[in-house]
Amino acid sequence: QVQLVESGGGLVQAGGSLRLACAASGRTFSAYAMAWFRQAPGKEREFVASINWSGGSTDYTDSVKGRFTISRDNAKNTCDLQMDSLTPEDTAIYYCAARPGAGSSSSAAFYGYWGQGTQVTVSS
Repeated sequence: QVQLVESGGGLVQAGGSLRLACAASGRTFSAYAMAWFRQAPGKEREFVASINWSGGSTDYTDSVKGRFTISRDNAKNTCDLQMDSLTPEDTAIYYCAARPGAGSSSSAAFYGYWGQGTQVTVSS
């Protein structure tokens, strides 16, 4: 099993940047595919980005391509989301997710482990 704890959320002005971090417990972090999802008020949880076990394969939802970067450090058991050029539409609670296995997915149902979430608010 793995436990996930997100950090790095906060309030930022439009055009600014934030870096979210997901710290994972356990000794087999490299065996997990990782992803970030977000949920805005009144909306369903949506896929943001994913990364496979090695970090060699990543995927992004269209709205964040070119602005967000997902990465992982298997030696430190962390998965980060660098968010640049933020807009008010990025305001949401951001969740880190994990699933045992090499490949990742954009489907929330694919992931069995979730963090508690971290709030990101972008002001205009």
